[in-house]
Amino acid sequence: MYLQQFSIEGLGCASYMVGCEAEGVAAVIDPDRDVNRYLEAAAARGLKITHIIETHLHADHVSGNTDLAARTNAPIYIYETAGVSFPHKPLKAGNVLELGKVNLQVLHTPGHTPESVSLLVTDTARSPEPWGVLTGDALFVGDVGRPDLVGADAVHELAGHLYNTLFDGLLNLDDTLLIYPGHGAGSLCGRNIGSVSSTTLGYERKSNPALTVREKDAFVKLMTNSLPEQPGNHKNIKAINRKGPKPLGEIIPQPLSIPEAIPYFQRGAGLLDTRPKGAFVERHVPGSVHLAADAQLSKRVGFVLPPGVPVILLLEDETAYREIVLSLARVGYEVIGYLADGIAGWEAAGLPVARGDVEDVTVAELKKMLSNGNGMIVLDVREPWEFMQGHVPDAKLVPLGQLAMRVNELDPSKPVAVICQSGNRSQSAAAILGQKGIAKIYNVLGGMTDWQNAGLPISFN
Repeated sequence: MYLQQFSIEGLGCASYMVGCEAEGVAAVIDPDRDVNRYLEAAAARGLKITHIIETHLHADHVSGNTDLAARTNAPIYIYETAGVSFPHKPLKAGNVLELGKVNLQVLHTPGHTPESVSLLVTDTARSPEPWGVLTGDALFVGDVGRPDLVGADAVHELAGHLYNTLFDGLLNLDDTLLIYPGHGAGSLCGRNIGSVSSTTLGYERKSNPALTVREKDAFVKLMTNSLPEQPGNHKNIKAINRKGPKPLGEIIPQPLSIPEAIPYFQRGAGLLDTRPKGAFVERHVPGSVHLAADAQLSKRVGFVLPPGVPVILLLEDETAYREIVLSLARVGYEVIGYLADGIAGWEAAGLPVARGDVEDVTVAELKKMLSNGNGMIVLDVREPWEFMQGHVPDAKLVPLGQLAMRVNELDPSKPVAVICQSGNRSQSAAAILGQKGIAKIYNVLGGMTDWQNAGLPISFN
C-alpha cells in the first residue's frame, strides 16, 4: 500500500494519493490545481491514477479535479447530493472503491458541508480491518470543520449534523485509526488547526477541544459563535467547483507589451504588482494592487480584487510567474499575462506613475499620532468576536471581508491606521484603501498583539 500527503503552504490545504503498488493503481483525493505533482508521484511509483475523489465542494480553493481527469481519463467521484454539473460518478454512503488490495469505504460525514464524506482506508493485504480515515473537513488535528461556509441560513443545521458526524459516527471507530485531514495549520476551514500533518482518533478524542463538548446544544453554540474570517472570494470559488473548473493546463509565461495590456485594463482587468514593497513605494502604476508573492498570496488576493476579475501581473522576476499563476488559480483568478517591460517601460511610454504607499508604523508610533489629535481613524479589520475581546479606543470595526463594500463609510481626506491581530490582514485592507483613494494609510505592525503587549489602552465596548 502507498499513501502520500501533498500540502499547500499558506492555504493549509492537504490532498492525498492512495494506491496499491502491487496492482499499480491509485486514487487522488481533493486534488490541488498543480496536478503535475500527482502525475510525477504516480510515475515515480509506477502507478496509474484511476480515481479522483472529492470529499466535498471546497470553499477555500479551486479543485484540480477536471484538469487531472483530462490528463488521466480517470473519473471524478463526489457525493450524490453535491449538485455538481461536471461529469462525475456519484458516491453513496457505504460504497467501497477498490484500488487493487486497498479499499476506500465512503462514510457520509456532513457538517462542514451537507455532501461531505470521509474515506475509511483498508489494506486487505495486511488485515480486513481499516487502519486509517481520510476525514476531509470533518475532523482536523486539534479542530473540526466550520459549518458556516455554505451560508448563514444553514449554519445551525450543519453544526448539528457535524455533532452527529463526530459523536455518533467517527468517534465510534477504533482509537488506533490514523486520521489524515483535509487541512492543516493556516487553513480558514477551521479555527485553530494543529501544525502536524496527521493524528490518531484516540489522541483527538482525548485532546481535541471541540470533542470535549459532549452536549449537542453546547456544541452547536461553540461551532456557531466567534467564527474567524471567511476565505476571500469563497462564494465564487464554490461556484467554480460546482460547475467544474476550467482545466489550467501547462503554465507558460505570457509577456504583454503595454499596447497589448491597455485594452485589458480598459475592459476591467486588474493589475497585481508582486514586486518587493520598496520597489512599489518608489513608483507604481496608479490603481494597481500590491501584494507580495509569498505563501499568503492565495489568502489575501480574494479580499482586494473582485471575484473573477482577470489579472495582469507586474513581476520582479519572470521565473516567479508559474507559482504566482498557481497561487491565483487556486482561488479562482485567471492571469492573462505580465507586463513585459515592467514599470520602467510603463513610465518610458509616458504613462502616469504614482509614488508612496502605505506607511508601516509601530504601536508606539500609532499611540503618539493619536495623541496629536489629527483626526486619524483607527480601522480594525478583525472579526467582531476578536474586536469584543479588546480594541484600540474609538476604533471603527469593519471586518476585512466587508471592507470593499463599506469603504465609502470612511472620510478619504482623513488618515487611516489599519489594525488587525498581527499585521497580516491589515496589509490586505491597506491595499483595498489604496485603490479607493484614501489620502494617507498606515499599517500597524504587530497589530493588537503588540498593542496589548505594550500595555496600551484597551476598550471593550
